[in-house]
Amino acid sequence: MSVAKDTKEQQENAIVRTIRETRSELRKVVWPTREETTRLTIVVIVISLLIGLILFVGDSLFLFLYTTLVGLVS
Repeated sequence: MSVAKDTKEQQENAIVRTIRETRSELRKVVWPTREETTRLTIVVIVISLLIGLILFVGDSLFLFLYTTLVGLVS
């Protein structure tokens, strides 16, 4: 019974230690300001739109070429 108790205490100590270390690390985090968050969000949206546009143009081009080639073969 003593071995089981020691194992349980070690598990609880490990959990408590993990929680303490996590809280300690979170205190060290430098959170972005509202302005930084807004600016970076806009950058992500703009880049996503540009990549989406590039993919749309490429897909449309390949669709046009495919339909043209199929029309020539038929």
